[in-house]
Amino acid sequence: MVVAMAAVVAFAVIVFLLAFAWRAPRRHPSMSLGYCAMQTFCWMVLKCFYKIKVRGIENFPETGPALVLSNHVAYADVLVVGVLSRRPVRFLSWEGFERQKFLGFMCRMMGTIPVSESKAKEAILKSAEALKRGEIVCIFPEGSLTRNGSLMQLRKGFELIARRGGAPIVPIAIDGMWGSFLSFSGGKFFWKLPQHFPRPIGVVVGKPFPAEEHARTRLRLLELASEAFAMRPSLEGHLSREMVRGLAQKGTNVAMVDLASGRREYRASTLLALSWAFAGELKRRTTAKRVAIVLPPGVCATVANLGCLLADKIPVNLNFSLGREQAESCLQRAEVDLVITASAFREKLSERSPDFPWGDQILDVADFMMKSARLSLGWRVGLIRFLPGSWLPLCMGLPKRGGEAEAALLFTSGSSGQPKGVRLSHRNLLANIRQIENAEILPEEGVFLSSLPVFHSFGFTIGLWYCLSRSPRLVTLPSPLDSAAAVKAIKEEKVTVVVGTPTFLRPYMRRATAADFATLEWAVVGAEKCPGDLVDAFIDKLETPILEGYGITETSPVLSVNVPDLSDPEEAPGGVWVGTVRGSVGRPVIGVAIRFIDPTTEAVLPSDQVGLLEVRGPNVFMGYLDAEQTAKAMTPDGWYRTGDLGRMDDEGFLHLAGRLSRFSKIGGEMVPHGTVEDALRKVLGLIASLEVKIAVSSAAEATKGEQLVVLHVDDIDVETVRNALAAEGLANLWIPKVFKKVPVIPILGTGKLDLNKLRELAQG
Repeated sequence: MVVAMAAVVAFAVIVFLLAFAWRAPRRHPSMSLGYCAMQTFCWMVLKCFYKIKVRGIENFPETGPALVLSNHVAYADVLVVGVLSRRPVRFLSWEGFERQKFLGFMCRMMGTIPVSESKAKEAILKSAEALKRGEIVCIFPEGSLTRNGSLMQLRKGFELIARRGGAPIVPIAIDGMWGSFLSFSGGKFFWKLPQHFPRPIGVVVGKPFPAEEHARTRLRLLELASEAFAMRPSLEGHLSREMVRGLAQKGTNVAMVDLASGRREYRASTLLALSWAFAGELKRRTTAKRVAIVLPPGVCATVANLGCLLADKIPVNLNFSLGREQAESCLQRAEVDLVITASAFREKLSERSPDFPWGDQILDVADFMMKSARLSLGWRVGLIRFLPGSWLPLCMGLPKRGGEAEAALLFTSGSSGQPKGVRLSHRNLLANIRQIENAEILPEEGVFLSSLPVFHSFGFTIGLWYCLSRSPRLVTLPSPLDSAAAVKAIKEEKVTVVVGTPTFLRPYMRRATAADFATLEWAVVGAEKCPGDLVDAFIDKLETPILEGYGITETSPVLSVNVPDLSDPEEAPGGVWVGTVRGSVGRPVIGVAIRFIDPTTEAVLPSDQVGLLEVRGPNVFMGYLDAEQTAKAMTPDGWYRTGDLGRMDDEGFLHLAGRLSRFSKIGGEMVPHGTVEDALRKVLGLIASLEVKIAVSSAAEATKGEQLVVLHVDDIDVETVRNALAAEGLANLWIPKVFKKVPVIPILGTGKLDLNKLRELAQG
């Protein structure tokens, strides 16, 4: 053993000497031999553990000063930046490193500038002096490693260094380090096994910009991080292979509990075998590329969707709450000739929608599973359990690459008009699965309750693909409206995370107790703004925090999410790393770039000003079925216009101000419907109401362009309400004059307001 170790050390020394002998004569004139030796050592370390792709290396200035800013995900970030630059880099580093023997020696060789809380001004002065001498200085503006993979708060000081040193700022984004044993993923440093070896790393060096534009630094770093994330080679794979790998790793473990009728457990190998067999049936039944699925969450929907993937077909999960005309339009535009459903569900749906357009060819997945021969399933289960996971895709004949090819077609809710067909690629879905994983809101050993419809983008990606390919056990309920069944499932299945909309979660308050939710770590909400009273009630009554997130169908869907705060008395300001900010939808997930646009001039706004939110990243969809709709929604350089208004605070949390379509321009002023609705709920005592009894829309008006229209279910005294709104401080322009009583406020199957029907009622 000793001899072997000695041989390894001797080999490493020989390689180092050869590399140093080759690099030393070619080093930059400003680089000392000592720095070159350290850079060679760092280069060897990186070569052993990482596979690095670099873009924009030409943006490192050959001469003159530069202040390099980089995101900080792992301790190895220093090595990456130091090796990429041909010129020596002066890093700002914690002064404690100077007191350690080996690290202190490295710091002295590389000429680092020590930083401490008590001597911060001194570090700023030394950095500015180095820049004035024409050197390169590097700072990690977050001040410490990120605790959740996202870009944390940028501490002030870097802009002062750049201005005093008269140097441009060069931004750098490093992707791929989150999850490495040198990062804080999993809530700890070091003590975890590497997930990949060698680990693929993407680095993008941005163009230099003047210090006067420092206010846009965060958005520039997010944009570069999005480019670096998009370089991941795993995003070029096929979604079916991701599912096979995940289910094969789970093996005989229970992957899913279906509570549709009674309780049935399904092991991962059984689910995969059923889907594999069903894929063969699909290939025999249709040659069309797209296949429609009309099913609620459960094993049938899971086998149908996974079977489509394994057959290399595109699942089209149809919103069965749509009217006949809209549903028929979706089927025609999707160009499908086969509908997958189950007879029991078909009968139930036909009672509500007797004219639902089923089409001529129907495949009953439940009947197929019941009649599947045990021998046919048995040999498949045997192969899944005993063959190496890497062999299974070959046995199934799965494509290696999916990339930009279409993997799924979802239709939007149609809340503001005809549902749009959203085409999602393999790359889109693989990217969002990784983004959700990196956010760490679904613990590896967790139990996840999904009752969101599979035609809902959150139910599709999180409640299906994420849970199949990752560790959490999936528990499914057929309807998000059955709050009693949901509370029972959370208690009996020991659910740890539940996802839903505020509309779907509010009834839990009436049926659940803190004891019922003893195992529930948190609830994740999205799709609509989460009222503050619901957040308070979940904490006070159910002792469960709510984490609000944000996503849309066109982004696969997750864009941002709040995460739990982390206690760290030694490192964090105030002893806590803040992961949640009340009223925000969290920080953008890794790989998402955002910017804010003036709706009128289309000029890019500072991040702290409310503007129209645009996003870019590998999770952004490949386009609509309608090319004209795609052209309206996407800019030529790949930014997607979300239609939402928002801003970003200093700590990087995204705050939404509402949909642009939910604003009325009255007398030249933009009036938000949501704010008026909040005020109405308050004066009418509807804050804690489990039902939606009021909504605001608009109608044309001759003198001011538009007027607000309040749609309400209960009888109200209009003048009393208007006076109460004025007493609450609402501007006169924002106080509605038109009130209309309606039988019910129209709600979509996704839990959102049906904006199209609201407008019809308001204008009728």
